Amino acid sequence: MTRRYVLLALLLMGGVLVTNPVWAESSTAIQKWKAECDKGNVGGCFKLGVMYDLGQGVKQDFFQAVDLFRKACDGGDATGCALLSLMDGKGHGVQDYSKAVDLYRKACTRWRGESGCYHLGLMYANGRGTMKDFFQAVNFYRQACDGGHTAGCYNHGLMYANSEGIKQDLPKVIDYYRKGCDGGHAAGCYNLGFSYAIGLGVKQDVPHAADLYRKACDGGEPEGCFSLGGMYKNGRGVEQNLFQAVDYYRKGCDGGESEGCFELGLMFYGGQGVRQSVSDALEYLGRACDLKNQNGCATYAGLKLAGK
Repeated sequence: MTRRYVLLALLLMGGVLVTNPVWAESSTAIQKWKAECDKGNVGGCFKLGVMYDLGQGVKQDFFQAVDLFRKACDGGDATGCALLSLMDGKGHGVQDYSKAVDLYRKACTRWRGESGCYHLGLMYANGRGTMKDFFQAVNFYRQACDGGHTAGCYNHGLMYANSEGIKQDLPKVIDYYRKGCDGGHAAGCYNLGFSYAIGLGVKQDVPHAADLYRKACDGGEPEGCFSLGGMYKNGRGVEQNLFQAVDYYRKGCDGGESEGCFELGLMFYGGQGVRQSVSDALEYLGRACDLKNQNGCATYAGLKLAGK
């Protein structure tokens, strides 16, 4: 099952399509949803489209999936519109961003269209398929957030923070980051943690920042892991623990955070929280350099020269 489909299914259907055992009975489901679709049941067309998209019980056929999603969308099924627009944007249908904008608009205005509103906000924010318009992006992010879309809340907070389409308002930034974080949005937790760490728009609370960084890290945000590693290394907001620092730096590095790789390299070189190892230090400094970290490149080069 592709990451694209899993994410959208979770966003639109609360995971029903992934976990519902009916979908596992592929041959039976194919017949059932085809009969429903032929009778004009748009939900049946949508579900049959998903099976063609995934290749469940039938040979995978993106063109057939697109056709079925279009039928669902034309019949008023917002999830059909959302998946159709996503497939168009990915080139599985006809790659036409202007058309994708129209489909996201349908998804936003029908049923529970939080995902459609969010993606429509992205299109306006980035000027894809339409003129760039931060005011419109703010509007659709707000609608998505009001409907419970956590990324919509987070992006709305960013718009407030950067004065894009709306006047900067730090308390509002905090409010929307918190809404995103409370809903499980890892980047929202990280940005909220950073705000508490430095007292930006909120009273400084370093221990609370550490809790938020941990939540961000657990949610897959590498910057949260790196930041929490720094707090453990320096005993800031938490009791100093070099072993924990190494662990969180490693998580950050494995997630692609170059500073985590750099700091981990230094920890290995100095034998802090881990057995000293120049070879391991070079490995992580090299990874930092590969991630375009200039300090990592310079330190790696210096150690290699010293070794000669």
